[in-house]
Amino acid sequence: HVQLVESGGGSVQAGGSLRLSCAVSGLTISVNCMGWFRQAAGREREGVAAIGRYGATTGADSVKGRFTISRDSAKNTLYLQMNSLKPEDTAMYYCAAGRISDNACLSRNRVDYMYWGQGTQVTVS
Repeated sequence: HVQLVESGGGSVQAGGSLRLSCAVSGLTISVNCMGWFRQAAGREREGVAAIGRYGATTGADSVKGRFTISRDSAKNTLYLQMNSLKPEDTAMYYCAAGRISDNACLSRNRVDYMYWGQGTQVTVS
């Protein structure tokens, strides 16, 4: 079965950096859509960044220039490098995967993603 396990969250001061990891089993990330989502308290889950099967990436306007999504095919692991963190980045961050087209993938619509991790908390103060 497909399993996604996030790690790397924590507490950091504004302006700091964190790198989230998502170790995946049961699904080959290099030929599937992968994304990072986040959910702040009292808000809906939103798509932060996504990477399609052919390597194209997309990111939310709020994180462009600060967050970078990448993958290591040999380790079957997805990453989210987060720089210049702001208090408004505070949220639970989720890794997600979908056997979907690149158009659907890069649209970062959460209903299209079928596999989810348990989340890792990021707190920026």
